[in-house]
Amino acid sequence: MLSSEKITADEFGPEYVVNVYDPKTGMEGVLVIDNTARGPGKGGIRLVPDVTTQEVYRLARAMTWKNALADIPFGGAKAGIRGDPKKIDKAAFMRAFGEKLRPLIPGKYIAGPDMNTTETEMKIFADAVGTLKAATGKPSSVGGLPHELGSTGFGVAHSTLVSLDFFGMEPQKTKVAIEGYGNVGVFTAKFLAEKGVKIVAVSDSKGTIYNELGLDVKTLESVKHKTGSVINYKPGKVIKGEDLFSLPVDVLIPGARPDVINDSNKMGVKAKLIIEAANIPMTDKVEMELEKRGIKIIPDFVANAGGVISSYVETIGGSPESMFKTVEEKIKKNTLTVLKHAKEMKITHREAALQIAKERVQKAMLDKKK
Repeated sequence: MLSSEKITADEFGPEYVVNVYDPKTGMEGVLVIDNTARGPGKGGIRLVPDVTTQEVYRLARAMTWKNALADIPFGGAKAGIRGDPKKIDKAAFMRAFGEKLRPLIPGKYIAGPDMNTTETEMKIFADAVGTLKAATGKPSSVGGLPHELGSTGFGVAHSTLVSLDFFGMEPQKTKVAIEGYGNVGVFTAKFLAEKGVKIVAVSDSKGTIYNELGLDVKTLESVKHKTGSVINYKPGKVIKGEDLFSLPVDVLIPGARPDVINDSNKMGVKAKLIIEAANIPMTDKVEMELEKRGIKIIPDFVANAGGVISSYVETIGGSPESMFKTVEEKIKKNTLTVLKHAKEMKITHREAALQIAKERVQKAMLDKKK
């Protein structure tokens, strides 16, 4: 069973750690609701074989800061289901998870897509709970704004562009490597390429394709769709997935699993700027070490908030057009605010973002007590 023994509460949370098990399907999952001062906890459901309560807790805390920094009326939460998506009955697992969590939804928790969960699973989850308010990222046929529209990648691209401008880096002269070519990586590459940024490397579970002259993003997406992996793209050099992090690029965008930049590879990082498209792609300690080396880092909860901003727009009945407009406005504003605050205070970008987010959450907590 998933264990909660390594979680220590602080002034912000968590408020709930709910471990669930369904004997009929074998579904085992966990929901961590970190803080609801600003609204119901909002965060996706990831479905992976090795998910842990500790990982979900770290992600839930990141959602508390992300939603506060994005200035949307949500608290922070995250959920995880343990299982191999290729071997289990995903629909049955999602239904069982929804049924178990029904008493907390949507008052305390609103779900969304995450690793290996899509608009399809969000509809199943909402049906199991008994209300469409149970989740965002649902199919457009039921009034949803599916994350397949590319909201997170769109936001990451705009955060990157704002950062390039702030640090005096020209997009057309910038080489970028993207770790992970799922929904976030695909749209990040697409929107950056449209602005003239050179995408030179992309990885997936099979490896990394690298071409220092640049990859054609449309062809790359087609190759991935037809063959199942980016490594079949030509022309390019196929290297190991982990070798992407040490490539001679200007910008590195980790966009998949947690802790991919760690003690084993941190010294090989050559990028001048890291944009965290994935949640917790490295520990705070590793971030600090890289910052001391002069590598600038835009934290996950700043750069990848496009998905939760889209979720907010969905809850108020917005259109895809209004969603993209809102994501662009908020991501640009928030990224620039953090960059300026960090420069003014002479602190890291994570420290600056946390200061802003914590002040907003603390104010909400005090207001709630009145």
